[in-house]
Amino acid sequence: MFKYTKHTLKKLESLLEDIGYIVRYEKGSFQSGYCLVRDRKIAIVNKFFDTEARINSLLEVVNDVEINEDLLSEKSEKFYKILEKRWEK
Repeated sequence: MFKYTKHTLKKLESLLEDIGYIVRYEKGSFQSGYCLVRDRKIAIVNKFFDTEARINSLLEVVNDVEINEDLLSEKSEKFYKILEKRWEK
């Protein structure tokens, strides 16, 4: 089961941090709610978003970037497997 909670948000942030991304929350005019600076591995999310919108934005980022599972912690790897199953539906 996937819930839109601050705990889930932290899991997504940790997953991205494990693969070397920095997650920042800032104001800006984002077309999709987030901005990726790929060469510097930074994901910037609109700071005015509520928890659910932040989670949805980070889910898009995770789906958009290449995930090297070898870099993930055990917790992040389990969470990533849950996300993969969710995307298969």
